Amino acid sequence: MAKPASTFGKNVELVGNWIDERTSFSSFWNKHLAQYYAPKNFNLWYFFGSLSLLVLVNQIVTGIFLTMHYKPDAELAFASIEFIMRDVEWGWLIRYMHSTGASLFFVVVYLHMLRALMYGSYQKPREIVWILGVTIYLVLMAESFMGYVLPWGQMSYWGAQVIISLFGAVPWIGDGLVEWIRGDYLIADATLNRFFALHVVALPLVLLMLVVLHLAALHEVGSNNPDGVEIKQNKDAAGRPRDGIPFHPYYTVKDIFGACFFLLIAAFIIFFWPEFGGYFLKPDNFVEANPLVTPDHIPPVWYFTPFYAILQAVPDKLMGVVLMGASVLILYLVPWLDRSPVKSIRYRSWMSKLALALFCVAFVRLGMLGLSQDSSTFELRLWTFIYFAFFILMPIWTSFEKTKSVPERVTY
Repeated sequence: MAKPASTFGKNVELVGNWIDERTSFSSFWNKHLAQYYAPKNFNLWYFFGSLSLLVLVNQIVTGIFLTMHYKPDAELAFASIEFIMRDVEWGWLIRYMHSTGASLFFVVVYLHMLRALMYGSYQKPREIVWILGVTIYLVLMAESFMGYVLPWGQMSYWGAQVIISLFGAVPWIGDGLVEWIRGDYLIADATLNRFFALHVVALPLVLLMLVVLHLAALHEVGSNNPDGVEIKQNKDAAGRPRDGIPFHPYYTVKDIFGACFFLLIAAFIIFFWPEFGGYFLKPDNFVEANPLVTPDHIPPVWYFTPFYAILQAVPDKLMGVVLMGASVLILYLVPWLDRSPVKSIRYRSWMSKLALALFCVAFVRLGMLGLSQDSSTFELRLWTFIYFAFFILMPIWTSFEKTKSVPERVTY
């Protein structure tokens, strides 16, 4: 029996060599996994990058199955969602996996971005990694908004009405821009069709391209770590970083463990609490869109509410839109606003720790105010001020704060 097994092994090796000669698969595998050296001291905060990739795959796969039954037609869209939920075998599960996955996507992305802010993962030489990451976030926001419109419920329709009308604040071209986005004089069949095309085809392709570029840029400069130590600067005689270990199998195993734990949480939400108290799926969205009936309150989905609160903080519509856009676009400037000589918050002073803590509180509180129907104008403006102060004052405190000395090698 040993002979056939040996022959089989040789045949597999020959096939592998044949493929490798034509695709260079082994060099790709080695560069990005087997021989990609990551710092030894990754902690729990480093799960969220791989989890973002996991949720992206979930969204693409479940989205493909949903498009098999969904009708991008204003007369049929809502009924097709009901058909998926009630008549398609396991359709309710696919739909809830997709809707829950959308919210969980933003959970892991926000935590991933927070980790970058904590450990200075945007500083030299990772500015391009950060810029690509912020661009992914912007595309993800557009993707989720257009997906939110597709069920064609009350919140889908009126949420689209509110968001699209914001473009009307643009001087001179606002009205024409709104009409161009809608594809009609009102939000109707043309709007739904173009949003479906963008959500299913165009934006996923852009998102996948950006993710590939993000990972390629990261692997070119190497991963950051909780100490902010550049492991590439300390190599052994063989040219391997002394404080690094191969990503595969060490971190692939670790990420699989994190993914299993994450999937348990996701499964609990999907099976027992898919609406998540109205945060993941709005109750009004289980009612078919009706242009003649306006809901009492039209809040956006929870992951947009901080920016919606910033919009509400200013009475002037144009200034509100400008501030809302600036609150996202200012993220691009973070690598140049931060003047600190150290990366990690571990070795920064109380000033950086307090500033980041206040920023997180402001972001969460703005999110809560954006969901509320009776938000205090004073509080909206207070937390908006704190949100922007974090970025505007960053060059000042990072230039003058006293930092601790960074170790030459990573710590555990």
